[in-house]
Amino acid sequence: MPATEIERIIKDAIPDAVIELTALADDNDHWAATVVSEQFRGLTRVKQHQLVNAAFGARLGGELHALALTTRAP
Repeated sequence: MPATEIERIIKDAIPDAVIELTALADDNDHWAATVVSEQFRGLTRVKQHQLVNAAFGARLGGELHALALTTRAP
């Protein structure tokens, strides 16, 4: 999955997100993402990751094989 598609999916679910993507391999399947959003304020890290992962639905593990997340509130 290309970086632009990953950003679009996250932004659709979390409109105020500031996203930084890093390719972990040259295959468009393995990415690391740092996502910063006010929506994360007061949420546990697990809940923050669940919000991001939910945006991908069945694509996570399929089109997008791996997404290493770092999340935080601003």
